[in-house]
Amino acid sequence: MATQPPSEKKTLYDFTVKDAKGNDVDLSVYKGKVLLIVNVASKCGLTNDNYAELNQIYLKYKEQGFEILAFPCNQFGAQEPGTNEEIVDFVCTRFKSEFPIFDKIDVNGEKAAPVYEFLKTGFYGILGGDVQWNFAKFLVDKNGQPVDRYYPTTSPFTVERDIQKLLGVL
Repeated sequence: MATQPPSEKKTLYDFTVKDAKGNDVDLSVYKGKVLLIVNVASKCGLTNDNYAELNQIYLKYKEQGFEILAFPCNQFGAQEPGTNEEIVDFVCTRFKSEFPIFDKIDVNGEKAAPVYEFLKTGFYGILGGDVQWNFAKFLVDKNGQPVDRYYPTTSPFTVERDIQKLLGVL
């Protein structure tokens, strides 16, 4: 993990995270892409619709510079209890997802992943502070800056217009 505290990080690209196999991933590999970052769970009531819609949006825009980064999280109702291997198997087998699945993390509290501390910074009010539940979504522009945050119940299809704007395809 990088040694800089989250407050000194200027863009998402300043972070290194672990993939589902435990390998370091420097998020600068996503420079110039529009990103939708989602905390996911396999046993949530929102799972089926979110994965189905995320897959459709990913397939529609991946060739235009769009990526979805999925971070499994077990903080909400213990709805992501499996190992990373079980999670990847579930997502890739049941939903045929092609976007990257990262290491299971905490998104809130003392052990919150630094990348999530960064994403939450600057979003105050109703959506500010802690992530409320599984499938909260953060939209990040091509410069690595979070530009919007969406409720867990927000359909990925609802976010599509904002993705199109950032991709310049609207």
